[in-house]
Amino acid sequence: MGLFDFVKDVGENIFHTDADAADKIKEYVEVRTSGVKNLEVDFDDGCATLKGECTNQAARESAILVAGNVAGVEKVVADELTAPPPPPEKPKPKVEYYTIASGDTLSEIAQRYYGKASAYHRIFDANRDVISDPDKIYPGQKIRILLDD
Repeated sequence: MGLFDFVKDVGENIFHTDADAADKIKEYVEVRTSGVKNLEVDFDDGCATLKGECTNQAARESAILVAGNVAGVEKVVADELTAPPPPPEKPKPKVEYYTIASGDTLSEIAQRYYGKASAYHRIFDANRDVISDPDKIYPGQKIRILLDD
């Protein structure tokens, strides 16, 4: 799974021209995501390509989400953004990606996925790299939902 789609016209405005996009996206990902080494970013016509090594799958997912939730990024290719497999005794958690719709709140999303609105903090905690405040989400923003087995 190496290609991820995002909404191009929403997110943080961190670059002004395609010429400086790769450097700005790289810097943004490195500041907001821990556990990524030797990161390289290429950018061409709305597509950010990430290469590097992640300490775990969660760091890889964070890097993809952070890069994709930048205004001007429509796709993220992460075929060469590697992460070791989870240890055998600890299975990889099930993850679903959700795109925020107009009028959504984390409480409403938590009610839908977990059966109780008060579980919004689970969504916030899983997305601290892309959501700085649980009351400040925006339509088109893509987040991850950690599902129970």
